[in-house]
Amino acid sequence: MKGLRFVIAGIVFGIIMVKSEAASWYRIQEMFCFQSFHMYGIIGTAVTLGIISVYLIKKFHLKDSQGHPISFHNKDKRWPKYVIGGTIFGLGWALTGACPGPMFVNLGYGYSTFVIVILGSLLGTYAYGLIRHRLPH
Repeated sequence: MKGLRFVIAGIVFGIIMVKSEAASWYRIQEMFCFQSFHMYGIIGTAVTLGIISVYLIKKFHLKDSQGHPISFHNKDKRWPKYVIGGTIFGLGWALTGACPGPMFVNLGYGYSTFVIVILGSLLGTYAYGLIRHRLPH
């Protein structure tokens, strides 16, 4: 199976999310209520790891899984779209208790109500696709 390594990576990601409690609705609620440092520590660690990874990718000119060079592009300097998008994302995260990765982790963990959350996120993505051309990108 060609994508087996990605399936394995997804399983490992799910295990890490569950064991670190990063997929826990209660931990996410604590974060948004500023009652615990737990999630901020996880997110801070992820950001730090991302910074180091990008540095190493650029320094050693690493390639992706298909052998193509990995390239990075400068972000657009207009900030309103980031504020609006981040606000929508954060509201969804706060309301559902999960961002995209943990939605599937929670479903895999047996919380069947996350089917509704996943369907809602797919519907939102579809709606965005319908109006994308009218938005100021």
